[in-house]
Amino acid sequence: MKKSIFTPLAIPLILLSMVLFSFSYVQLVAFGTKVENLAYQEGEVLKYRIHYGVINAGVVNMQVSQPIEINKRKAYNLKIEGETLKSFDWAFKVRDKFESWVDVESLTPLRYSKTVREDNYFHQDIAIYNHDEQFLKNKKGQLAITKYTQDLASAIYYLRTLDFSDKNKGTSYPIDVYMDNEIHHLQVKYVGKETINSDLGKIRCIKLKPELVVDRVFKHKDAMTVWVTDDLNHIPVIIQTDIRVGSLKVDLKQYENLKNPLTSLVKK
Repeated sequence: MKKSIFTPLAIPLILLSMVLFSFSYVQLVAFGTKVENLAYQEGEVLKYRIHYGVINAGVVNMQVSQPIEINKRKAYNLKIEGETLKSFDWAFKVRDKFESWVDVESLTPLRYSKTVREDNYFHQDIAIYNHDEQFLKNKKGQLAITKYTQDLASAIYYLRTLDFSDKNKGTSYPIDVYMDNEIHHLQVKYVGKETINSDLGKIRCIKLKPELVVDRVFKHKDAMTVWVTDDLNHIPVIIQTDIRVGSLKVDLKQYENLKNPLTSLVKK
């Protein structure tokens, strides 16, 4: 696999899911249990831009497609796609796509797909879940999962449906997520609420600090800050993080067909 300082341009896809992993621990549901979904609906589109330092380097788009039938259950197709801008492809070309098919009633993932193209590197992963028996199947065989395992795409949307209003500052919450034939145990700290200036205007937000794994990308475990809207939509607005070479910022630039009014928007 090719290594590059520009590889982190793909990680906003991961960051967006890490943003919201924190609160699932207190509202776990069994497969087949109906979850009240007040946060999103089919046809919703979220569009982000990625800055590498001062450079406008890429975009991330998130979309909810209309339900399809999987094993006699209706499932949303959730898509997250990220790519570098053509003007930036000369440095490091990224074309990544993550998809999850989640049960409409329980918001539990039924299938997962990842296609990563980063310069000359290509990788695909497909997983089929069996939550009742706590395993999934992928190209490498069978992998044991914890009871409420989510994936990169499904976690974002499921956790947007949760109620953040009663959280105490400094509280951390764990979540398990499947990625690259591993189950990752993550935590996110609830920092509080803050009104911020964004590309869309002044927005009231919930502020979070995901705990990071210190590796070739991240220098510090607390190097990231995330702001999500303080309304029923709970959409990520800004993600900021320091990396070993520079910094990244992800900004929400456009939204379409939200389920609820963006009441957190104070001033355009």
